[in-house]
Amino acid sequence: MNLIFELLIAGLLSIKEYIALHVITCLIPAFLLAGAIVAFISREAIIKYLGYTTNKLKSFTLAGLGSFFVAACSCTVIPVASGLYYGGSSVGVAFIVLWVAPATNILALIYTGAVIGYKMAIVRVISALAMAFIVGFVMITVFKKEEEKRTINESEKLGSNIKIINTKDLILIVLLVLTLLAPNYLISQGPYSHKLLVWFIGMAAVAAYAYMTQTREKIKEWLNETWWFIKIIFPLLLAGVFIVGIIGKLLPQELIQAWLGGKSIRASFLATIIGQLCYFATMTEAPFVDTLLKLGMGKGPALALLLTGPGMSLPNMLAIIRVFGLKKAVVYVITIMVLGTFVGWFAGNYIF
Repeated sequence: MNLIFELLIAGLLSIKEYIALHVITCLIPAFLLAGAIVAFISREAIIKYLGYTTNKLKSFTLAGLGSFFVAACSCTVIPVASGLYYGGSSVGVAFIVLWVAPATNILALIYTGAVIGYKMAIVRVISALAMAFIVGFVMITVFKKEEEKRTINESEKLGSNIKIINTKDLILIVLLVLTLLAPNYLISQGPYSHKLLVWFIGMAAVAAYAYMTQTREKIKEWLNETWWFIKIIFPLLLAGVFIVGIIGKLLPQELIQAWLGGKSIRASFLATIIGQLCYFATMTEAPFVDTLLKLGMGKGPALALLLTGPGMSLPNMLAIIRVFGLKKAVVYVITIMVLGTFVGWFAGNYIF
């Protein structure tokens, strides 16, 4: 009975920390950004530049490089990726954004270089981008018929002159992006209240600009789209965070450290699984992995954990199932599991 009580407390404390540190400064602007993508960006433009019929190399490169500058955790990125998907992007593009933004954003890479070393940071970004392209092609290939059915009617309606977005709407989206990124980029250290202040200034600017430039009907549409993402995704994120808190209480750290040493494929596989289940906020993975390295963890498994830790989590998986469907989630999770294991093993034996 005491164990059950302790596990419940661990799960609730995990939710408390998540809400306190991530919901306000991360998820609120992320949900608003997702709603804005659907409400303000031309659906036809998304289909033209990021849709299924677009050249895959072009659309995947645009998605991968664009995500590189988005400092988002595995949960924060879901509203953004789903906003693109329901706005008309291909499933490959949506899952590239899902992977790259948390797994290898520029902020996390700089911090990784400072904490662990820039060789690890360079290998991390190359590995993550290579994995992203493979993920995109796997998702496109597996769900080819579904993608063709989803986009064929819309693609036929595209004209030659498509306006992506009005200038005033673009400025609003840029303000939302800045509000999402600024707390992490400007305040990497120090009290959380400083991040909260930066977030408040950004949200105030967004609200004031929207009031001055948007009609009441357009703001209502934007907020309705935002609410749709919140009610679909947020409850599952909380459930996932609760379960992760319980798992963290059950797993002894000494056992994890003992099984992650060396450069075997088993160690990389275990590191990948741990990374896929546990939740890491942006940049928290670097000091965690650095600690394990000092305790004897191999560099190959360390890379696998650096990739999958921030790139995926149990809350992330549950939300993906709800937003994209069970089949897409299973294919994505298995693909990352295989790629993460291989990359960790390969790096441990041939790079480090």
